[in-house]
Amino acid sequence: MDIQDIKNRFGIIGNSPLLNRAIDIARQVAPTDISVLITGESGSGKEVFSHIIHSLSARKHGPFIAVNCGAIPEGTIDSELFGHEKGSFTGAHEARKGYFEVVDGGTIFLDEVAELPLGTQARLLRVLETGEYLRVGSSKVQKTNVRVIAATNVDVFDAVKNGKFREDLYYRLNTVPLKIPALRDRKEDIYLIFRKFIADFTDKYRSPSVQLTEDAQQLLTNYSWPGNVRQLKNIAEQIAVLERERTVNAQTLATYLPPETPGSNLPMRINPQGSEDLSERDILYKVLFDMKRDMVELKKLVAEIIKNGGNAANIENPHLITQLYRDLELPVNGDNTTPQPTLTIRQPAHNPDKTDYGITHDAEEVEEESLSLIEKESDLIKKALKKHRGKRKLAAQELGISERTLYRKIKELDLN
Repeated sequence: MDIQDIKNRFGIIGNSPLLNRAIDIARQVAPTDISVLITGESGSGKEVFSHIIHSLSARKHGPFIAVNCGAIPEGTIDSELFGHEKGSFTGAHEARKGYFEVVDGGTIFLDEVAELPLGTQARLLRVLETGEYLRVGSSKVQKTNVRVIAATNVDVFDAVKNGKFREDLYYRLNTVPLKIPALRDRKEDIYLIFRKFIADFTDKYRSPSVQLTEDAQQLLTNYSWPGNVRQLKNIAEQIAVLERERTVNAQTLATYLPPETPGSNLPMRINPQGSEDLSERDILYKVLFDMKRDMVELKKLVAEIIKNGGNAANIENPHLITQLYRDLELPVNGDNTTPQPTLTIRQPAHNPDKTDYGITHDAEEVEEESLSLIEKESDLIKKALKKHRGKRKLAAQELGISERTLYRKIKELDLN
């Protein structure tokens, strides 16, 4: 079967060299029985390529199942994949077959494989190498003959370096790498795909056909499409249903396109050159750690002043007190090294044995807030859940974590 036949069979539109190369790799690797790792941004069509590989393989008459690893809670992922015995955990009222047992002789597609916990990754590696696995709660070795096709939208090699993905599993899955190009990398295909979607939706909703002006076509082609083909399909459906004027210009089309921002091609995050890629949560943690470090330095400074009889001018490290003066906007001597000895130490008169000394100055005393990361994390999760009315998927997106991670945090912090 040639590339054009594959496109016709699976409804793939486009003539980009990158797309043709990906289809050609899938066609060549399909008759073999080796594992394939499909990489590409969300919405670029990775699952379609898993169907191509399965349909052109010797297992085409066997079962095929697609599993979204990121959508299964960490506590149940082993049971879902490998099955469990009756009574192996709370709620296991009967034995259950896992996907690897059900799909014996066929193909299993593990989407978002980088979301698997490390323990599950070890189990998966054993299946790939020996075809053996254990049900949860059982010591009896099971055998399976399954071809594994995995996919991810993250840089797995970075995950390996960060200790979030097993290196041996990465090389075992990555026997044949297959990269699906992002839509913005195949600009010549964008208008063709849009016309196909528009034709489908106008036929589905029995509405008049839609035409794009030349400037609208140019805008459509030059847009970055962070959601790739999935986003393009949604935009086409919106226009087919909502737009009364059936000739759409660039100004009208722009109202349907989210504004582009640097680094917005999610979930593949792109850092502007020379800048750090920090989410709001990361920034908050950084601020908290900086505050904690400053408090530690302040305590050391106060202890040193007390050791020197309350005279700030005689401390061993005058740079610390100089920085403190500057932070508090206090007067500093002209040499910028030793501050004026206007800072005094007092001990509360009502409790002379107490060692909680305070700094006196013509400024308001600031009450130290809690720096517990657990409390901050708990507050953030509560606010996100409250904002989205308990919808955990939306809350997880707001926090910048996976839904499975949010489930685990809720359990750990007892937020039910």
